[in-house]
Formats: sequence, structure tokens, C-alpha cells
Amino acid sequence: MKIKEFIVVEGKDDTTAIRRAVDADTIETNGSAVNQATIEKIKRAQATRGVIIFTDPDYPGEKIRKTIAQSVPGCKHAFLTKEKALAKRKRGIGVEHASPEDIREALKDAQTMQEGLAEEITQEDLVTAGLIGGSGAKERRIKMGELLKIGYTNGKQLHKRLMMFQISKQEFAAALAIVLKEEQNG
Repeated sequence: MKIKEFIVVEGKDDTTAIRRAVDADTIETNGSAVNQATIEKIKRAQATRGVIIFTDPDYPGEKIRKTIAQSVPGCKHAFLTKEKALAKRKRGIGVEHASPEDIREALKDAQTMQEGLAEEITQEDLVTAGLIGGSGAKERRIKMGELLKIGYTNGKQLHKRLMMFQISKQEFAAALAIVLKEEQNG
């Protein structure tokens, strides 16, 4: 599988894992303090071939994703669940621990975030759906993030990502129905 876009990852081990899974070029941020030279490199990559941001599903990974997305609009985003990014011995989490199949799946589902879109799903809808506040909300958000391919979020981030990824009320309702049915079936 050949990927046209540059894939932005955190480090060398991520690049190695990506290259085991697909034929692609990577740009490494070398940590969460993304410097201006790296941002410029990502801007050039976005202008020529496009960029997929593929960071670890943890706080530093989200910080890197946010920094790049603010500086380089129009990037695609690929997400792994924490389970798929967990090291074999449960020590460490990151893209470098994911299987080639999981990496290919995440890259295939990469999407572009768009700012300033109309609010189709409100914060109130999320509360009513049991995704914000109350018992089980976090687990429901985790499952929703997996089903909608938008990554794990807290309540505030979920609302923003639903808008940025242009998730329709129908997609949202269908994913919520699956989450609630699985929850019912235990």
C-alpha cells in the first residue's frame, strides 16, 4: 500500500512501524515541543503532497496534533485506539507498538478536519446521549471515537471533533445505537 501524503509521526520507532505497514515518507517531530523548522517542513509537505498527522493516542500525541493542525490547516488525521497502540508487555503506548494491519486501517480512515462549520450535533445532544457526564460516559466516548474514526476525546473535544469531521446526525445516531446496543448486551 503506497501513501502519497507525508505521514507526521513522533519519532524513529514510529517511522519504522509505518514502513513495516505501508510505503510512505514520514516527518518526525522528535517530541511534543514541535519546533518552527519542523512546522515549516510540514507546511511544505502539505503544499506539495499533503500530510497525515498520525501521533500516539496520549496527551503528548494530542498536543503535537493540535500544534500542527493550528499551524498547518488542511492536514488529514489518522487515529489509533489506546488498545491497538499498547505495547505487548503493557509498558508504553504509541504508533510504534501497533500492528501493520492496524496502521493500514488507521491510515485508510484518515480524515480532514475543517474549522468553522455549522453545529449539527449540539452539546445538549451529547449530554442527552450519555456521552458527557454521568456513569459510563467516558466508555461511550471511547467506543464512539472508534466507530466514527475520530480518536478518543473528552466531552468538550468530542463536540468539536464531530463538527470538524463533519459527522452528520445520521452517522452520530447510527454509531450511538451500536454503542448503546453493545452496552445493553454487556
